[in-house]
Amino acid sequence: MKQIFLLSASLLLFTAASFARNTKAGDEALGIFKYENFEKPDVCGSSCHTDFYQQWSQAMMSQCYTHHWDDIEYWKLAVPHAEKDPKVAGVKEGCNGCHAPVSFMAGDVPPPKPKENSRANESVSCDVCHTISGFKGDTPFNFNYISNPGKTKFATREALYSPAHDIKVNTFLAKSEFCGTCHNEKSPYDVWVKSTQLEWKEGPYYKEGVQCQTCHMPKAPGFTAIMGKQYDDAAQHLFHGAHDPGKVRGTVELRIHPDTREAEPGEQVKFTVALFNQKTGHKFPTGSAEERMLWLHVEAKDSKGNIYHLKVDPKGFKGEEYTIAANVLAYQDMGIPLNIPDFKGVQRDGVPIGDRIFRLPYFDPQGRMTIMQWNTASQGVDYRIGPKETKIETFTWILPDNLEPGFLKVKATLYYQKLPTPIAEYLGVPMEEAEIIEVNFHETILEVLE
Repeated sequence: MKQIFLLSASLLLFTAASFARNTKAGDEALGIFKYENFEKPDVCGSSCHTDFYQQWSQAMMSQCYTHHWDDIEYWKLAVPHAEKDPKVAGVKEGCNGCHAPVSFMAGDVPPPKPKENSRANESVSCDVCHTISGFKGDTPFNFNYISNPGKTKFATREALYSPAHDIKVNTFLAKSEFCGTCHNEKSPYDVWVKSTQLEWKEGPYYKEGVQCQTCHMPKAPGFTAIMGKQYDDAAQHLFHGAHDPGKVRGTVELRIHPDTREAEPGEQVKFTVALFNQKTGHKFPTGSAEERMLWLHVEAKDSKGNIYHLKVDPKGFKGEEYTIAANVLAYQDMGIPLNIPDFKGVQRDGVPIGDRIFRLPYFDPQGRMTIMQWNTASQGVDYRIGPKETKIETFTWILPDNLEPGFLKVKATLYYQKLPTPIAEYLGVPMEEAEIIEVNFHETILEVLE
């Protein structure tokens, strides 16, 4: 009887310890598991979930540790900065909570560099997401997901049978809070530097019941596993977003019109541009907003093909200077990790001077604009475009005296860039990461009289 009691007590202690371990989240989850607790994604892809695996393998979920800019940002900026400044020391480990979660939970941080082809290169793998049972606390952020790796995999529908693992229904995987555990983030200075899920919750689509997964994992007829049946509503594992040109294009509709259809050289004409965010459930741009560029460029072409650049009319709101492209330097705090005392910075925008920029500037503890989100102590005016929001911009132009008579075409173009060109060039980021994408455009016509 004594042996049975001791055995039962040991089992109770083991179960309690395992439950306590599995409910740890955020920073406290560092090193609580081993690599072998998590299945490799190619096992999932080669045996059963071939189609989903192929979708995942070309999505950013499979590249968030190995991607060029993330690799450079982490190893060239974040790690050396963390080693110099105790305030931001946690990012050396913490970045991996979302970018290489298996390595983080295995305590292998910093992980081997991507070129070493370790398990950190799995990034956010199948088993990471399908073993998350919930999140800890009131708000999902800073990788506070609860991980329960093992034979049981969580899904959103009842399944008949799997020879590889047990299946348990967990509707949390279909809720925006699931995404929020990594797509909401606070800096060490307690500033929201990523707030995509929170932006959604404050917007109109939350009230309509539209989740993140509705747009980024659209449902279509398909098989969830090769030995299973076909469903009409299989959630596609596309995860297409800021890095997908096809997702970005058409996000915002825009129209431009003049206040008159005829004018003579020397006269003043005002062009109005209306921009409507008809596609995103959050603000645009979102996510790593400190490095995202979205700007409106307007130019006129006369009957002889001469091109004129029009500058936006200032509105006069506080902090507007950060929303109009200028010839100024910024990002001086990069000098800390780069070991460059009194670093002068690089060009802030890298787009035509006078264009309107839709951004949320991030500031370091010294009040300088930064792209190092972990070093963000404050933020400026949020001039991004919200979901279903329309912004109005005007461009007042005095027609040049030598303007050719005839029809004048005026084109408004909205451009998007994941990383400012000056940053990419300075840090050696492949220019594909600074690709300029045309989101949308519209043209109007004005007749120039003799």
